[in-house]
Amino acid sequence: MGYLKTLNWKRELKETALIALIGGPSVYFWCDTCFNTWGVALGAMTISAIQWILLWQGNAHVSTYLTFKIPWLENPGKRFLWGVIGVIVYTPLAVYTLFIVLKHGFGIDLGDIKWTLLISVGITFVISFFLNSVEFLRNWKKASLDAERLKKEQMEAKYETLKNQVNPHFLFNSLNALTNLVYEDQDQAAKFIRELSKVYRYVLDTRAQEVVSLQTEMDFVNSYLFLQKIRFDEKLQLDIKIEGFEQKMLPPMAIQMLLENAIKHNIIAEEEPLTIHIEIENGERLMVRNNLQKKNIPLEESSGMGLSNIKSRYEFLSSTPVEVIDGPKEFIVKLPLLAFEK
Repeated sequence: MGYLKTLNWKRELKETALIALIGGPSVYFWCDTCFNTWGVALGAMTISAIQWILLWQGNAHVSTYLTFKIPWLENPGKRFLWGVIGVIVYTPLAVYTLFIVLKHGFGIDLGDIKWTLLISVGITFVISFFLNSVEFLRNWKKASLDAERLKKEQMEAKYETLKNQVNPHFLFNSLNALTNLVYEDQDQAAKFIRELSKVYRYVLDTRAQEVVSLQTEMDFVNSYLFLQKIRFDEKLQLDIKIEGFEQKMLPPMAIQMLLENAIKHNIIAEEEPLTIHIEIENGERLMVRNNLQKKNIPLEESSGMGLSNIKSRYEFLSSTPVEVIDGPKEFIVKLPLLAFEK
């Protein structure tokens, strides 16, 4: 079903019609006597068109389906081997089926099937070589474009991350909380300064990294949450359960961006505390969820860039997409955990 959803049916119909228009009259080169009468000519062209559609479109779909299952750029050797097997299996089966249908269904005997099979397989290998070359070049071009897009997305993500971390609101809130601590609890104020420095150090240290370990990310997240807890106290509740999966990988700053979004977009008050859960789902995803109590935010302050950047980075790092569930009672984001560093 996943492959069928990728097909452009209008384009498929146009290509099929074009192949029929070319394949039908081509029977003249094999059987010029078939054009002695209109009835025989029409029948021969119809059979030729059907055979062309079966061989060209059929093998094209086999090739495309194999690429869908076994991408060229990930495993070219395996993809090539299965491409050869696909041609050898599909072509004789399609031609033999056509012969049987014509003979027993319409009483049309096309003669010795052996030569037709050999010629069909030979022609199809040429067609398959062309189709596979086009498919390989298309995938290579897509990979090149994806690589360029990733560079752009990474630059945007880094810029957005730095901008969010050093924006006046964050700095003002941090310094305001620190000012109060200096008078109330000097030891806590000293710890606040250390954690604040860790936040900025992590931003600088991970600028060139695609992924980090969950343990490394959570050490940073704990520093970030410490600053937020000083500001919101018990109005911000946290529940973190990641034991046993600390060596899994994920993009840097991903969790922090989700926490920042939750804090930014929701009301946080004593009578309406915000509860954020960070936990592992089925050993494969990191789930960040919070109760929904949305506050009105001007459109210009809510671009959604953070979540968009996370999704874009994951598109390059994993075939498993980021899952977002918005409401009705919770906002949930599920990040695939990577088993190895890219």
